[in-house]
Amino acid sequence: MALYFLFLGGLFVLFYAPTFSFSSWINEAQTTLTLAGLDLFLKPEQLKGIDIWINPQYKIIITQACNGMIPILFLYASILAYPSTFVQKIIWMILGYILFFVVNIVRILLVVYVTENGKGQGDFYWSHDLIGNTLLMITGLGLFIAFIKSSTRSLKNL
Repeated sequence: MALYFLFLGGLFVLFYAPTFSFSSWINEAQTTLTLAGLDLFLKPEQLKGIDIWINPQYKIIITQACNGMIPILFLYASILAYPSTFVQKIIWMILGYILFFVVNIVRILLVVYVTENGKGQGDFYWSHDLIGNTLLMITGLGLFIAFIKSSTRSLKNL
């Protein structure tokens, strides 16, 4: 358990907190990638910079906290702390990144859809905080369970 927290803290310092120019760069790149993914599905001109315009008076701002890095780092810390082969860890980290990227785009689009078709800010909070974050947690848990099952099988075969 201590190993998990060591990895989690290290990953957050190296890749999320603005402690190094590299961590700032990687978060800006991840946010840019997220915005590019969103732009494929939003209405023309709905995305301007980091803002998704719901109507002329209301916008959703895509910040560093929305780029999907936080759940990715939680998954990575779990994978790194679990006894498994190096190759298995790398494979599952890549799979996790790809799946979290897609799920995060779907999560943000869901929040946009609910906010556009609902009552605005009130619908933003429940769709973002309850539904969106639950979707990310279920994704992370599902990935980690699948990783454990595949790691256990491969360790038995050694």
